[in-house]
Amino acid sequence: MLLELQDLCVTYRTGKKDLKAVDHVSFGIERGDTLGIIGESGSGKSTLVMAMLRQLDPRFAKISGSIHFKGQELTALSNDEFKRLLWKQIAIVFQKSMNSLSPVHRIGSQFEDIYRAHQPHASKSEIHSRALELFALVNLPERIYHLYPHELSGGMMQRLSIVLSLMFHPDLLIMDEATTALDVVTQGQILREIMKLEQGMNLTRIMITHDLSVVTSSCRKIMVLYAGCMMEFGSVEQVIKNHLHPYTEGLIRSFPSLYGEKQALRGISGTLPDLTNPPVGCVFAPRCPYATTQCREQRPVMTEYAPGHFAACHRYSREEVKQHA
Repeated sequence: MLLELQDLCVTYRTGKKDLKAVDHVSFGIERGDTLGIIGESGSGKSTLVMAMLRQLDPRFAKISGSIHFKGQELTALSNDEFKRLLWKQIAIVFQKSMNSLSPVHRIGSQFEDIYRAHQPHASKSEIHSRALELFALVNLPERIYHLYPHELSGGMMQRLSIVLSLMFHPDLLIMDEATTALDVVTQGQILREIMKLEQGMNLTRIMITHDLSVVTSSCRKIMVLYAGCMMEFGSVEQVIKNHLHPYTEGLIRSFPSLYGEKQALRGISGTLPDLTNPPVGCVFAPRCPYATTQCREQRPVMTEYAPGHFAACHRYSREEVKQHA
């Protein structure tokens, strides 16, 4: 197992009340896997990743649980140990991460500075060769090494962000809404290039998005997150074709399909709960069309209904799922 989370919780301190943004999330991915994490805005997707990367201010965010990466417990590493691991073994591409580059320095100069932060004795020619090697992987022309960021299109800038994240051959690449700001054509091109990179570099990817089509077209596994809680986890085929959780069903029905029988789009009624005072039972119960008294009073446990397919819902039992499989 390359990455394994056990009971990860993130609680924000907000004045007199605490807000649990991530609530006992557990999952694991193997080397070479691709996991898409989906859920509406406010579901805790980015908070989950920021906690994994230790980017949350400990004064305002309390993190508990276990994060194992390549046999190491990340929460036990010192700040210096974790900094040496970040970018070399775990890299991330943020949404609109192109905005992080300096507008008054050439791309080549910034590439050199970033590279030398981890390899201080690297020569200029070595860095230049590495940059051109990575540019070729994502279809970027060599000339951009001497350009300024404002001279690149949005798609080229996002490709450049991916190049920077792959600088040191990381084992795990995390993409947090990294293609959201792009048009669908450019988005599709970048996703295809990323999938080719994964095959050639034995790269493991976690992709965070609210776009179901991005996950179904570029990932092998899906985790459905709602109000900080994991609702469902499994392969793309399991979760899309044989979904078990009503929230997953709602996400699928609210997304248009180009194939099969055409149906009217239906949104999920209601809003996310107040996480400073979450529901006693299932966190989705206030919005769930199938909710019962049991759902409102008792929190469901994550259960494996088929090999690798998990869901937290009272609606199903193992026997019922087998009958409907």
